[in-house]
Amino acid sequence: VQLVESGGGLVQAGGSLTLSCAASGSTTSINAMGWFRQAPGKQRELVARVTTGGGRTNYADSVKGRFTISRDNAKNLMYLQMNNLKPEDTAMYYCNAQTAWASITYNYWGQGTQVTVPS
Repeated sequence: VQLVESGGGLVQAGGSLTLSCAASGSTTSINAMGWFRQAPGKQRELVARVTTGGGRTNYADSVKGRFTISRDNAKNLMYLQMNNLKPEDTAMYYCNAQTAWASITYNYWGQGTQVTVPS
């Protein structure tokens, strides 16, 4: 599975951005996709996640009500709509896909896209 993110940039506080992730390769084996972020000096954290089958979503508490994750399975695309952005949202955002085989979970990562919200 190969993942390519796009859509990052610099936006003022209170603004919006939409990140996109294009998946290719063995996409039929993906059972969940998500967005993670990592700020300088901090650990990578889950932002939002969506399952393939039931389309269930979950979000980090810090982004609930502001961010929305969605997928277009037919086009192998995933999006993260980010509204009311805050300086603390500044980070490198990574697309993640998970597959599983024989009870082992495999994680795939994109190269990341930078989101900067000046304070």
